[in-house]
Amino acid sequence: MTKRVVLGALFGALTMLATGCGDECVDQYDCRDKGVAPAGQQWTCNADNKCELQNIPVEPEPDAGTGVDAGTDAGTDAGTDAGTDAGTEVDAGTDAGTDAGTDAGMNVGKGGACSATPDCMAGLRCEANTCQSLLIAVTASGATLSDGGTGTAALVTPFDVPSLTSLSDAGVASAYPRFGPGGTQVAFVQGDVTDAEGELSVRPLPVTDAAATVLTTGGSARIRYMEWEPGNLIAWVRGSTGISTIAATGGTVTSVTNSGTFPDWAANGTDFAYSAANTGIYVSTGGAAPAVLQGSAPTGEQPHFNRVTSQLLFLANPEGETVTFGTEVTPVLKLYSLPVTGGGTPEVLAAKSSDAVTGGTVDSYIANPNWAPDGSWVAYVRAYYQNVGGAAVLCGSTGATLCGNRAGNIVFLQRVKASGAADGAPVQLAENATLPSFSPDGRLVAFIKSGELNVQPIDPATGQASGTAIVHTKGTYTVLTNEGDDHRPRWQPR
Repeated sequence: MTKRVVLGALFGALTMLATGCGDECVDQYDCRDKGVAPAGQQWTCNADNKCELQNIPVEPEPDAGTGVDAGTDAGTDAGTDAGTDAGTEVDAGTDAGTDAGTDAGMNVGKGGACSATPDCMAGLRCEANTCQSLLIAVTASGATLSDGGTGTAALVTPFDVPSLTSLSDAGVASAYPRFGPGGTQVAFVQGDVTDAEGELSVRPLPVTDAAATVLTTGGSARIRYMEWEPGNLIAWVRGSTGISTIAATGGTVTSVTNSGTFPDWAANGTDFAYSAANTGIYVSTGGAAPAVLQGSAPTGEQPHFNRVTSQLLFLANPEGETVTFGTEVTPVLKLYSLPVTGGGTPEVLAAKSSDAVTGGTVDSYIANPNWAPDGSWVAYVRAYYQNVGGAAVLCGSTGATLCGNRAGNIVFLQRVKASGAADGAPVQLAENATLPSFSPDGRLVAFIKSGELNVQPIDPATGQASGTAIVHTKGTYTVLTNEGDDHRPRWQPR
């Protein structure tokens, strides 16, 4: 396996981030397509919602012998922590007191010169001294295998230019792409990805002709539920239970748990969480043996750390309520947050719902949650279904006559306080969509809709969509969702 093969095609020109009738922009982020501004100038969005060039303000020289104002941290008001008002919680969608994507250090557009990623606007990272689009990784069906059959492919694409590129060689199946810390490597499983012969491999980014490095095979069990960034090691589940890790440079595979699934790394790259059937959420802190997170329900599953606060996100079904779709018994899950340190009483972020209609009810449960990196928002899917005497049909499906026009899967965003409690009402983002995933800067949400990757710009202050979604139209590939969080789109770190 010595070279990469581009299996995808360029499905269309760059999709513009539309801002409304007659508007060219709502902020400088929307002016990225104008290209590199002349020296000493930058693109801005004026009061008429048009992109225009303005001179970059010259910062005054600091007073001799002084730094920041007495009693403050750099860039904050006296008596406050970075990004917070005195006595209040962090404003959603902001970093260190500035709006994401608009502070003075993030004004270089795509293709512009940079010395480090903080120079680049939201959605971009600095590579080879040029601001480039962040990549998104997904698993899709439609790969043509060497035996003439079809299989899956681990793919990467710039978030704003539909151009799916396979990470494995021509004719070789692959799946579960995961970026490494810093965004310079990507791991994936290739070969026979459905059994123990699958190869856990790593290759550098940007994708070049450099060969992928095989780190290990599944041994005695299939490699599943793999996670890497922000971890210092690559973690995965052996088949259906038990977690192993390996360094990105290879070496010895370590079995870190004998049970459990859904591993997730904390921001420090060492602590991790996972869920185990009938016992709930476990957390390993500072290299210690995993212990049950106090306050989490025995039915807890799919834990997720955010990168800033101490809150852990998870799903649970404490009442043990189930519903039957055909022959499949499904738990009616709710969404909770709970502090990693000390545990406590979980905060309900999204509960089940039930609306009475003639002939039965239209109910819903929660699935596929994920944090915004700064912990200010949670994205999740609410799955609506008609319920007639315990027999369920997903809304939008044939036979779901009680649902009316209601979609089966709807992506919502819920603002969250630093305490872990919900802040205000949820914001509906997309219908008939699933597996939402925030970009590292919190300005974009990727999700899957009808087998296509969508990327929706949002206002990080309100959670509302701030333009038209970029749609990576289906061609050779159909993006998969059938394995839940295992197929959630992954963003390249900034």
